Amino acid sequence: MTSRTGAPSTVSLAQLRHDALSLRHPLTRALLVLTFTTGLVDATTYLGLGHVFAANMTGNIILLGFGIAGAGGLPVLAPLVSLAGFLTGAGLGGLLDAWLAHRSDHGFPIAVAIEAAVMAAATVIAAVVHVRGGHASGDLVIALLAVGMGLRNATVRALGVPDLTTTVLTMTLTGLAAASPWGGGDGSGSIRRLSAVLAMLAGAIAGALLVKTSIALVLGVGAVLTVGTLGGYRVLSAPADSSGPPGSGGESGSAGESGSDGAPESDDAHGSGR
Repeated sequence: MTSRTGAPSTVSLAQLRHDALSLRHPLTRALLVLTFTTGLVDATTYLGLGHVFAANMTGNIILLGFGIAGAGGLPVLAPLVSLAGFLTGAGLGGLLDAWLAHRSDHGFPIAVAIEAAVMAAATVIAAVVHVRGGHASGDLVIALLAVGMGLRNATVRALGVPDLTTTVLTMTLTGLAAASPWGGGDGSGSIRRLSAVLAMLAGAIAGALLVKTSIALVLGVGAVLTVGTLGGYRVLSAPADSSGPPGSGGESGSAGESGSDGAPESDDAHGSGR
């Protein structure tokens, strides 16, 4: 996170994670929008480019296994292309994190900017070429999107904000049920978790509808939203830095929130649930 002057913020990573427990925090809002775009991206690749995910690598491993077994006529090459692109992006994200480890946001705005550029490139390709699953054009779009998703995942993993990995929901749903009153918890964090689930669901619905018209259209919407996320985060995070912790009220304001689900969920955000 940066100040109004662009200098690295003195806000610690632990404080950033705590503040981001609030839905009012700029980082939380940015991660929710990116969660929405995940639905757009995976709708594009799965429905438009031949049953492959660019963001959900767990699903890709399963689909790859089905394809190798010759079940359901599922592809083998496309999941491999996506996995390779994702790992490349995640590796680049790791390098970016190491380079900007002194910053509390671990280069989040830079990662989002690169993701926007990659998605824009995929949009241009889809607009000028008839991309199809099982062809080089389709594989190129899949690879580009997977690179962007891998880069984002590495950066979000470094941030470690609970329940908001932006691409997977397994541990988020687990926390939603396990921390609920009927699951023996106090229900803290439920709004944040439910918001993440609804954001991805809404993105998937929007993506499934838009891809019927054009792959370029759904990718273009995703690129615009990613750019808007970057701009909104940079504008809103500056006053947030200068005015102190914005999440002191609401969901993150209670000690029970950070004590009951802050620590366990941060493990998932660092990759244990992936």
